[in-house]
Amino acid sequence: MPVPIYLAVFAALMLGTFLTVWAAGNDFGAFNTVVALGIAVTKATLVVLFFMHVKYSPRLTQLVVATAVVFLALLVVGTLTDYYSPGVDGKLQPAHIQRQ
Repeated sequence: MPVPIYLAVFAALMLGTFLTVWAAGNDFGAFNTVVALGIAVTKATLVVLFFMHVKYSPRLTQLVVATAVVFLALLVVGTLTDYYSPGVDGKLQPAHIQRQ
């Protein structure tokens, strides 16, 4: 890969680092996590595509990376659906014991 592309990605990562520090000092209310994860995912995507050479890799390598991302998304969604499921108070009771 040409050096100017590496320098451009490096500049974008430095901008992302600056945005991370800036976002940590500001309060976005309910969107704090969304902003932090958005910046982190963008930076991770740049690292994977350019510094790990996935963008210019064969299709099989791209398929493996895409499969890993989909599997990670499934794990996160499964965890969130369990965490936010209604009617679960966190106390496990056997089925035959009635609450009074």
